[in-house]
Amino acid sequence: MVEWKIIKVGDIGQVITGKTPKTSNSSYYGGNIPFLTPSDDMSVKYVRETKKYITEKGRLTVKNATLPANAVCVSCIGSDLGKVVITTEETVTNQQINSIIVDENKYDVDYIYYAMLELGRILNFHSKTSTAVPIVNKSSFLQYELICPPLNVQKRIGSILSSIDSKIEENEHINNNLEQQAQAIFSNEFLTLETLPDGWKQASLIDIADYLNGLAMQKYRPTVDETGIPVLKIKELRQGCCDDNSELCSPNIKSEYIIHDGDVIFSWSGSLLVDFWCGGICGLNQHLFKVTSNKFDKWFYYVWTKHHLDRFIAVAADKATTMGHIKRDELSKAAVLIPTEADYKRIEALLQPIYDLIIANRIENKKLAETRDTLLPKLMSGEIDISEVDYE
Repeated sequence: MVEWKIIKVGDIGQVITGKTPKTSNSSYYGGNIPFLTPSDDMSVKYVRETKKYITEKGRLTVKNATLPANAVCVSCIGSDLGKVVITTEETVTNQQINSIIVDENKYDVDYIYYAMLELGRILNFHSKTSTAVPIVNKSSFLQYELICPPLNVQKRIGSILSSIDSKIEENEHINNNLEQQAQAIFSNEFLTLETLPDGWKQASLIDIADYLNGLAMQKYRPTVDETGIPVLKIKELRQGCCDDNSELCSPNIKSEYIIHDGDVIFSWSGSLLVDFWCGGICGLNQHLFKVTSNKFDKWFYYVWTKHHLDRFIAVAADKATTMGHIKRDELSKAAVLIPTEADYKRIEALLQPIYDLIIANRIENKKLAETRDTLLPKLMSGEIDISEVDYE
Protein backbone atom coordinates (compact mmCIF):
# COMPACT_ATOMS: atom_id res chain seq x y z
CA MET A 1 0.00 0.00 0.00
CA VAL A 2 1.51 3.31 -1.12
CA GLU A 3 1.78 5.75 1.75
CA TRP A 4 0.28 9.18 1.13
CA LYS A 5 1.18 12.00 3.47
CA ILE A 6 -0.31 15.34 4.39
CA ILE A 7 2.22 18.11 3.79
CA LYS A 8 2.10 21.89 4.06
CA VAL A 9 2.91 24.21 1.18
CA GLY A 10 5.85 25.48 3.20
CA ASP A 11 7.36 21.97 3.16
CA ILE A 12 7.55 21.81 -0.64
CA GLY A 13 10.43 24.27 -1.06
CA GLN A 14 11.27 27.93 -0.80
CA VAL A 15 8.19 30.16 -0.93
CA ILE A 16 8.64 33.68 -2.33
CA THR A 17 6.18 36.56 -2.40
CA GLY A 18 6.74 38.78 -5.40
CA LYS A 19 7.74 42.43 -5.45
CA THR A 20 7.22 45.26 -7.92
CA PRO A 21 10.11 47.45 -9.09
CA LYS A 22 9.24 51.13 -8.76
CA THR A 23 6.96 52.02 -11.64
CA SER A 24 8.15 55.62 -11.52
CA ASN A 25 11.57 54.56 -12.76
CA SER A 26 11.36 53.94 -16.51
CA SER A 27 14.80 52.33 -16.58
CA TYR A 28 13.35 49.37 -14.69
CA TYR A 29 10.92 48.43 -17.45
CA GLY A 30 11.12 47.46 -21.10
CA GLY A 31 13.76 44.75 -20.74
CA ASN A 32 13.48 41.02 -21.46
CA ILE A 33 12.80 39.57 -17.98
CA PRO A 34 9.12 38.49 -17.62
CA PHE A 35 7.16 40.34 -14.93
CA LEU A 36 4.17 38.18 -14.05
CA THR A 37 1.00 39.57 -12.47
CA PRO A 38 -2.50 38.07 -12.01
CA SER A 39 -3.67 40.10 -15.01
CA ASP A 40 -1.48 37.96 -17.28
CA ASP A 41 -2.77 34.76 -18.84
CA MET A 42 -2.64 32.26 -15.98
CA SER A 43 -5.12 29.86 -17.56
CA VAL A 44 -2.29 27.91 -19.19
CA LYS A 45 0.31 25.69 -17.58
CA TYR A 46 3.45 27.62 -18.50
CA VAL A 47 4.32 31.31 -18.58
CA ARG A 48 4.81 31.97 -22.29
CA GLU A 49 4.63 35.75 -22.24
CA THR A 50 3.70 38.60 -19.92
CA LYS A 51 2.25 42.05 -20.50
CA LYS A 52 5.26 43.74 -18.89
CA TYR A 53 8.97 42.97 -18.91
CA ILE A 54 11.65 44.44 -16.68
CA THR A 55 15.32 45.18 -17.18
CA GLU A 56 18.22 43.65 -15.30
CA LYS A 57 18.48 46.93 -13.41
CA GLY A 58 14.85 46.58 -12.38
CA ARG A 59 15.35 42.95 -11.39
CA LEU A 60 18.24 43.83 -9.10
CA THR A 61 15.94 46.10 -7.08
CA VAL A 62 13.83 43.02 -6.23
CA LYS A 63 16.52 40.37 -6.61
CA ASN A 64 15.32 38.41 -3.59
CA ALA A 65 12.05 37.87 -5.44
CA THR A 66 13.62 36.50 -8.63
CA LEU A 67 12.33 33.06 -9.60
CA PRO A 68 14.17 30.41 -11.63
CA ALA A 69 12.56 28.24 -14.29
CA ASN A 70 10.17 25.56 -12.94
CA ALA A 71 8.86 27.72 -10.08
CA VAL A 72 5.16 27.21 -9.36
CA CYS A 73 3.35 30.58 -9.17
CA VAL A 74 -0.05 30.99 -7.49
CA SER A 75 -2.25 34.08 -7.76
CA CYS A 76 -3.46 35.04 -4.28
CA ILE A 77 -5.94 37.83 -4.85
CA GLY A 78 -9.42 38.64 -6.12
CA SER A 79 -11.18 36.83 -8.94
CA ASP A 80 -7.83 35.39 -10.06
CA LEU A 81 -7.29 33.68 -6.70
CA GLY A 82 -5.98 30.16 -7.18
CA LYS A 83 -4.71 30.44 -10.75
CA VAL A 84 -1.40 28.62 -11.18
CA VAL A 85 1.42 28.67 -13.75
CA ILE A 86 4.98 27.35 -14.03
CA THR A 87 7.85 29.63 -15.05
CA THR A 88 9.95 28.68 -18.07
CA GLU A 89 12.79 31.12 -17.41
CA GLU A 90 14.02 33.62 -14.84
CA THR A 91 10.91 35.58 -13.83
CA VAL A 92 9.78 38.23 -11.36
CA THR A 93 6.20 38.47 -10.07
CA ASN A 94 4.31 41.17 -8.25
CA GLN A 95 3.30 40.93 -4.59
CA GLN A 96 -0.09 39.40 -5.41
CA ILE A 97 1.58 36.13 -6.34
CA ASN A 98 3.19 33.59 -4.02
CA SER A 99 5.59 31.18 -5.70
CA ILE A 100 7.22 27.89 -4.76
CA ILE A 101 10.75 26.94 -5.79
CA VAL A 102 10.16 23.20 -5.53
CA ASP A 103 12.66 20.89 -3.82
CA GLU A 104 12.91 18.49 -6.76
CA ASN A 105 14.69 15.86 -4.68
CA LYS A 106 11.44 15.29 -2.83
CA TYR A 107 8.69 16.62 -5.06
CA ASP A 108 7.77 16.54 -8.74
CA VAL A 109 7.13 19.98 -10.23
CA ASP A 110 4.26 18.76 -12.42
CA TYR A 111 2.57 17.07 -9.47
CA ILE A 112 2.91 20.19 -7.32
CA TYR A 113 1.48 22.31 -10.14
CA TYR A 114 -1.63 20.14 -10.35
CA ALA A 115 -1.93 19.84 -6.57
CA MET A 116 -1.82 23.64 -6.28
CA LEU A 117 -4.33 23.92 -9.12
CA GLU A 118 -6.74 21.73 -7.18
CA LEU A 119 -6.07 23.69 -3.98
CA GLY A 120 -6.58 26.91 -5.93
CA ARG A 121 -10.05 25.83 -7.00
CA ILE A 122 -10.96 25.22 -3.38
CA LEU A 123 -9.60 28.64 -2.37
CA ASN A 124 -11.47 30.33 -5.19
CA PHE A 125 -14.70 28.59 -4.23
CA HIS A 126 -14.47 29.66 -0.60
CA SER A 127 -13.54 33.22 -1.59
CA LYS A 128 -17.02 33.68 -3.11
CA THR A 129 -18.56 33.72 0.35
CA SER A 130 -16.80 37.00 1.14
CA THR A 131 -17.88 40.44 -0.05
CA ALA A 132 -14.37 41.81 0.42
CA VAL A 133 -11.59 41.22 -2.12
CA PRO A 134 -10.08 37.86 -1.09
CA ILE A 135 -6.35 37.91 -0.37
CA VAL A 136 -4.10 35.06 0.74
CA ASN A 137 -0.96 36.32 2.49
CA LYS A 138 2.29 34.40 2.69
CA SER A 139 1.82 33.18 6.26
CA SER A 140 -1.55 31.63 5.38
CA PHE A 141 -0.21 30.28 2.09
CA LEU A 142 2.57 28.40 3.88
CA GLN A 143 0.07 26.58 6.09
CA TYR A 144 -2.21 25.16 3.39
CA GLU A 145 -2.14 21.38 3.25
CA LEU A 146 -1.77 19.01 0.32
CA ILE A 147 -1.96 15.23 0.10
CA CYS A 148 1.24 13.86 -1.36
CA PRO A 149 2.37 10.33 -2.37
CA PRO A 150 5.99 9.14 -2.78
CA LEU A 151 8.03 10.80 -5.53
CA ASN A 152 7.64 7.98 -8.06
CA VAL A 153 3.84 8.14 -7.74
CA GLN A 154 3.95 11.94 -8.02
CA LYS A 155 5.80 11.57 -11.31
CA ARG A 156 3.22 9.13 -12.66
CA ILE A 157 0.34 11.41 -11.76
CA GLY A 158 2.17 14.44 -13.17
CA SER A 159 2.85 12.52 -16.38
CA ILE A 160 -0.80 11.53 -16.90
CA LEU A 161 -2.09 15.07 -16.47
CA SER A 162 0.81 16.65 -18.37
CA SER A 163 0.12 14.46 -21.41
CA ILE A 164 -3.36 15.98 -21.63
CA ASP A 165 -2.04 19.53 -21.28
CA SER A 166 0.62 18.79 -23.91
CA LYS A 167 -2.06 17.77 -26.39
CA ILE A 168 -4.01 20.94 -25.61
CA GLU A 169 -0.90 23.05 -26.19
CA GLU A 170 -0.14 21.17 -29.43
CA ASN A 171 -3.63 21.95 -30.73
CA GLU A 172 -3.20 25.60 -29.80
CA HIS A 173 0.10 25.70 -31.69
CA ILE A 174 -1.56 24.13 -34.74
CA ASN A 175 -4.38 26.65 -34.56
CA ASN A 176 -1.95 29.57 -34.39
CA ASN A 177 -0.32 28.34 -37.59
CA LEU A 178 -3.69 27.80 -39.24
CA GLU A 179 -4.76 31.35 -38.35
CA GLN A 180 -1.59 32.71 -39.97
CA GLN A 181 -2.24 30.65 -43.11
CA ALA A 182 -5.85 31.86 -43.28
CA GLN A 183 -4.78 35.48 -42.86
CA ALA A 184 -2.21 35.10 -45.64
CA ILE A 185 -4.81 33.63 -47.99
CA PHE A 186 -7.34 36.37 -47.15
CA SER A 187 -4.74 39.07 -47.72
CA ASN A 188 -3.63 37.58 -51.03
CA GLU A 189 -7.19 37.12 -52.31
CA PHE A 190 -8.69 40.42 -51.17
CA LEU A 191 -6.23 42.98 -49.84
CA THR A 192 -3.60 42.95 -52.57
CA LEU A 193 -6.05 43.75 -55.36
CA GLU A 194 -5.18 46.93 -57.25
CA THR A 195 -8.50 47.09 -59.10
CA LEU A 196 -11.88 45.48 -58.49
CA PRO A 197 -12.15 42.30 -60.61
CA ASP A 198 -15.00 41.99 -63.10
CA GLY A 199 -18.21 40.92 -61.40
CA TRP A 200 -17.01 41.70 -57.88
CA LYS A 201 -19.03 44.13 -55.75
CA GLN A 202 -18.29 46.60 -52.98
CA ALA A 203 -20.41 46.39 -49.85
CA SER A 204 -20.18 46.73 -46.06
CA LEU A 205 -20.33 44.44 -43.04
CA ILE A 206 -24.02 45.28 -42.59
CA ASP A 207 -24.66 44.00 -46.12
CA ILE A 208 -23.13 40.57 -45.55
CA ALA A 209 -24.15 39.70 -41.97
CA ASP A 210 -26.55 40.33 -39.12
CA TYR A 211 -25.11 41.61 -35.84
CA LEU A 212 -27.42 40.62 -32.97
CA ASN A 213 -26.74 42.37 -29.66
CA GLY A 214 -27.13 40.27 -26.52
CA LEU A 215 -29.55 40.64 -23.63
CA ALA A 216 -29.17 42.30 -20.25
CA MET A 217 -28.96 38.88 -18.63
CA GLN A 218 -29.57 40.15 -15.09
CA LYS A 219 -33.21 40.28 -16.20
CA TYR A 220 -33.22 36.62 -17.26
CA ARG A 221 -31.95 34.69 -14.25
CA PRO A 222 -32.96 31.01 -14.02
CA THR A 223 -36.03 30.28 -11.95
CA VAL A 224 -35.92 27.88 -8.99
CA ASP A 225 -37.03 24.98 -11.20
CA GLU A 226 -34.60 25.71 -14.06
CA THR A 227 -31.03 24.57 -14.59
CA GLY A 228 -29.25 27.71 -15.70
CA ILE A 229 -26.79 28.01 -18.55
CA PRO A 230 -23.63 30.16 -18.38
CA VAL A 231 -23.74 33.76 -19.56
CA LEU A 232 -21.26 34.64 -22.30
CA LYS A 233 -19.67 37.97 -21.38
CA ILE A 234 -16.49 39.66 -22.55
CA LYS A 235 -14.46 37.82 -19.90
CA GLU A 236 -15.65 34.43 -21.12
CA LEU A 237 -15.04 35.32 -24.76
CA ARG A 238 -11.52 36.47 -23.95
CA GLN A 239 -10.63 33.28 -22.05
CA GLY A 240 -12.47 31.01 -24.48
CA CYS A 241 -14.64 29.28 -21.90
CA CYS A 242 -17.08 29.73 -19.06
CA ASP A 243 -16.00 28.89 -15.52
CA ASP A 244 -17.32 28.60 -11.99
CA ASN A 245 -17.41 32.40 -11.76
CA SER A 246 -19.62 32.80 -14.83
CA GLU A 247 -23.13 34.05 -14.19
CA LEU A 248 -26.14 31.92 -15.14
CA CYS A 249 -29.25 32.72 -17.15
CA SER A 250 -32.47 30.93 -17.99
CA PRO A 251 -32.20 28.28 -20.71
CA ASN A 252 -35.60 29.46 -21.96
CA ILE A 253 -34.47 32.76 -23.43
CA LYS A 254 -35.22 33.23 -27.14
CA SER A 255 -33.29 30.73 -29.25
CA GLU A 256 -31.42 33.39 -31.20
CA TYR A 257 -29.66 34.42 -28.00
CA ILE A 258 -28.44 30.88 -27.29
CA ILE A 259 -24.81 30.47 -28.34
CA HIS A 260 -23.41 27.18 -29.68
CA ASP A 261 -19.93 25.95 -30.57
CA GLY A 262 -18.66 27.54 -33.78
CA ASP A 263 -20.76 30.71 -33.54
CA VAL A 264 -18.97 33.95 -34.46
CA ILE A 265 -19.02 36.41 -31.55
CA PHE A 266 -17.97 40.06 -31.73
CA SER A 267 -17.34 41.99 -28.53
CA TRP A 268 -18.08 45.60 -29.48
CA SER A 269 -17.62 47.29 -26.09
CA GLY A 270 -14.68 47.38 -23.69
CA SER A 271 -12.25 44.78 -24.98
CA LEU A 272 -13.01 44.55 -28.70
CA LEU A 273 -12.42 41.12 -30.21
CA VAL A 274 -13.88 38.72 -32.77
CA ASP A 275 -13.69 34.97 -32.34
CA PHE A 276 -15.32 31.59 -32.82
CA TRP A 277 -17.01 30.50 -29.62
CA CYS A 278 -16.12 26.92 -28.70
CA GLY A 279 -16.97 26.91 -25.00
CA GLY A 280 -20.33 25.13 -25.13
CA ILE A 281 -23.93 26.29 -24.89
CA CYS A 282 -24.48 29.67 -23.18
CA GLY A 283 -26.56 32.83 -23.30
CA LEU A 284 -25.45 35.97 -25.15
CA ASN A 285 -24.98 38.99 -22.90
CA GLN A 286 -25.29 42.61 -24.00
CA HIS A 287 -22.15 44.27 -25.41
CA LEU A 288 -21.60 41.19 -27.58
CA PHE A 289 -22.83 40.61 -31.13
CA LYS A 290 -23.76 37.17 -32.44
CA VAL A 291 -22.78 37.38 -36.10
CA THR A 292 -24.84 35.35 -38.60
CA SER A 293 -25.89 35.53 -42.24
CA ASN A 294 -28.55 34.09 -44.52
CA LYS A 295 -26.49 35.04 -47.58
CA PHE A 296 -22.89 34.15 -46.81
CA ASP A 297 -20.93 31.44 -45.03
CA LYS A 298 -19.29 31.76 -41.66
CA TRP A 299 -15.73 32.03 -42.95
CA PHE A 300 -16.66 35.05 -45.08
CA TYR A 301 -18.25 37.27 -42.44
CA TYR A 302 -15.67 36.15 -39.85
CA VAL A 303 -12.64 37.20 -41.91
CA TRP A 304 -14.16 40.53 -42.89
CA THR A 305 -15.29 41.41 -39.37
CA LYS A 306 -11.87 40.47 -38.03
CA HIS A 307 -10.19 42.48 -40.78
CA HIS A 308 -11.82 45.68 -39.52
CA LEU A 309 -11.14 44.98 -35.85
CA ASP A 310 -8.01 47.14 -35.56
CA ARG A 311 -9.88 50.12 -37.02
CA PHE A 312 -12.81 49.51 -34.67
CA ILE A 313 -10.40 49.43 -31.72
CA ALA A 314 -8.92 52.76 -32.83
CA VAL A 315 -12.39 54.30 -33.21
CA ALA A 316 -13.44 53.05 -29.78
CA ALA A 317 -10.25 54.41 -28.21
CA ASP A 318 -10.85 57.86 -29.72
CA LYS A 319 -14.39 57.97 -28.34
CA ALA A 320 -13.64 56.39 -24.99
CA THR A 321 -14.49 58.27 -21.82
CA THR A 322 -14.85 55.29 -19.50
CA MET A 323 -15.29 52.24 -21.75
CA GLY A 324 -14.68 52.39 -25.48
CA HIS A 325 -17.19 50.91 -27.90
CA ILE A 326 -18.32 51.10 -31.50
CA LYS A 327 -21.78 51.86 -32.87
CA ARG A 328 -23.67 50.11 -35.62
CA ASP A 329 -23.00 52.91 -38.08
CA GLU A 330 -19.32 51.94 -37.96
CA LEU A 331 -20.33 48.54 -39.35
CA SER A 332 -21.97 50.24 -42.32
CA LYS A 333 -18.71 52.12 -42.98
CA ALA A 334 -16.61 48.95 -42.94
CA ALA A 335 -15.92 48.08 -46.58
CA VAL A 336 -16.23 44.53 -47.89
CA LEU A 337 -15.47 43.00 -51.30
CA ILE A 338 -17.95 40.39 -52.54
CA PRO A 339 -16.48 38.07 -55.20
CA THR A 340 -18.29 36.44 -58.07
CA GLU A 341 -19.87 33.10 -57.23
CA ALA A 342 -17.00 31.22 -58.89
CA ASP A 343 -14.32 33.17 -57.03
CA TYR A 344 -16.28 32.89 -53.78
CA LYS A 345 -16.37 29.09 -54.09
CA ARG A 346 -12.67 28.97 -54.97
CA ILE A 347 -11.66 31.04 -51.93
CA GLU A 348 -14.10 29.13 -49.74
CA ALA A 349 -12.36 25.88 -50.68
CA LEU A 350 -9.14 27.35 -49.30
CA LEU A 351 -10.44 28.98 -46.11
CA GLN A 352 -13.41 26.93 -44.94
CA PRO A 353 -11.39 23.75 -44.15
CA ILE A 354 -8.90 25.82 -42.16
CA TYR A 355 -11.58 27.38 -39.95
CA ASP A 356 -13.39 24.04 -39.61
CA LEU A 357 -10.17 22.52 -38.25
CA ILE A 358 -9.57 25.46 -35.91
CA ILE A 359 -13.05 25.04 -34.45
CA ALA A 360 -12.66 21.25 -34.18
CA ASN A 361 -9.33 21.63 -32.36
CA ARG A 362 -10.83 24.10 -29.91
CA ILE A 363 -13.77 21.81 -29.18
CA GLU A 364 -11.34 18.91 -28.67
CA ASN A 365 -9.32 21.08 -26.27
CA LYS A 366 -12.45 21.81 -24.26
CA LYS A 367 -13.16 18.09 -23.94
CA LEU A 368 -9.53 17.39 -23.02
CA ALA A 369 -9.64 20.08 -20.35
CA GLU A 370 -12.84 18.61 -18.95
CA THR A 371 -11.22 15.16 -18.82
CA ARG A 372 -8.16 16.59 -17.06
CA ASP A 373 -10.32 18.46 -14.56
CA THR A 374 -12.33 15.31 -13.83
CA LEU A 375 -9.21 13.20 -13.33
CA LEU A 376 -7.40 15.81 -11.24
CA PRO A 377 -9.20 15.41 -7.88
CA LYS A 378 -9.45 11.63 -8.31
CA LEU A 379 -5.71 11.30 -8.93
CA MET A 380 -4.82 13.74 -6.17
CA SER A 381 -6.88 11.82 -3.61
CA GLY A 382 -5.58 8.40 -4.63
CA GLU A 383 -9.06 7.33 -5.75
CA ILE A 384 -7.64 6.13 -9.08
CA ASP A 385 -4.95 3.43 -8.90
CA ILE A 386 -2.03 4.50 -11.09
CA SER A 387 0.43 1.85 -9.90
CA GLU A 388 0.57 0.29 -13.37
CA VAL A 389 1.14 3.56 -15.24
CA ASP A 390 4.61 3.95 -16.73
CA TYR A 391 5.68 7.59 -16.74
CA GLU A 392 9.11 7.03 -18.27
